[in-house]
Amino acid sequence: QVQLVELGGGLVQAGGSLALSCAASRSISDITVMGWYRQAAGSQREMVAIRISGGGTNYADSVKGRFTISGDNARGTAYLQMNSLKSEDTAVYTCNAWTREQIYWGQGTQVTVSS
Repeated sequence: QVQLVELGGGLVQAGGSLALSCAASRSISDITVMGWYRQAAGSQREMVAIRISGGGTNYADSVKGRFTISGDNARGTAYLQMNSLKSEDTAVYTCNAWTREQIYWGQGTQVTVSS
């Protein structure tokens, strides 16, 4: 069973930075997209940033200019650099990987931004 493992969550003050990492426990063939999603308490899960194999990224409007996704889809790794964090960024952040047959999800990591 392939797992996506996220690291790097924690508590940070508003205006600070955090970096999240995600890695697959073993090789996943033909990943088309890797991304980060988040879910705040009482809210629906939302896309934060995605990275498309072969090039291209997409960000939620709320994080553009502050967050950067990077990584290597072929290796099943994804990173999320989060700068200028705001209290509204507080959420559980989850990594995922898409192939034509399946979507893989990590367990999530808590990010808490104190104001």
